[in-house]
Amino acid sequence: MAISAAQVKELRQRTGCGMMECKKALVEADGDMDAAAEDLRKSGLAKADKKAGRVAAEGLIVVEVGGDGKSAVMVEVNAETDFVAKKGEFQDFARAVAKRVLADAPADLDALMALPLTDGGETVEEARRSLIATIGENINVRRFVRRDTTGGNLSSYLHGDRIGVLVEVEGGDSDLARDVAMHVAASKPVCVDEAGVPQDVLDKEKEIFSAQAAASGKPPEIVEKMVSGRIRKFLGEITLVGQPFVKDPDQTVGKLLKGAGATVKGFDRFELGEGVEKKTENFAEEVMAQVQGS
Repeated sequence: MAISAAQVKELRQRTGCGMMECKKALVEADGDMDAAAEDLRKSGLAKADKKAGRVAAEGLIVVEVGGDGKSAVMVEVNAETDFVAKKGEFQDFARAVAKRVLADAPADLDALMALPLTDGGETVEEARRSLIATIGENINVRRFVRRDTTGGNLSSYLHGDRIGVLVEVEGGDSDLARDVAMHVAASKPVCVDEAGVPQDVLDKEKEIFSAQAAASGKPPEIVEKMVSGRIRKFLGEITLVGQPFVKDPDQTVGKLLKGAGATVKGFDRFELGEGVEKKTENFAEEVMAQVQGS
């Protein structure tokens, strides 16, 4: 049967699929709009499954802050390419996911994926798979974090779409909290202070420094001082309070906070794609993979 342009347009608006896919689905369904939409949905789920193993390390870091300023969330949503990460559909999905985390405070990623993306709509997982079918790339909601405060200053900072920070500061003011968030984005501290350094990390560093110092041939008491000095330097490099403040390197963040009568209760830092093992391909292999439709 003949399929009109109006039917194709209606199905495109309903499913988000391409024009040719919609026309084909309508032809196969003899013009039945509901049947065509269902076929496209099934096809989309199959495409999502096929693309599930493809590396997605691009995307967005999204931050959402509650209206009262007492809650904030940060979400990383990945795609395969920066091109897709700039698409409106992808960005809308990522922001909707962040809003859902802020609204419902899911316990973990599985709980988040089972929630409705929008009130009364399909789940986050269903929306993710539908978006894969529409865009044609693997898309993952990789991780999220939420911070709530009852009396501190909760601040956030985004460096483009690739680095995000949440920080909670007790004391001081909102400007101080913002400065600390910017510092965390730039300097990548591991933890707030020495108390937060994992013991196994500290032990490993001591072992390395001790071996290096012992190789110098100096007396044991000198070796001990060398190790202590290197440990202090190491802690200054990885702890927030020990690092030189990015806006004034002549003072540490610890001194900045002390001068304001403030303390950092905690922070979270996401960097897009960190820890994701990216597949490397040469250009010829990449073109061949696209030609073969993988």
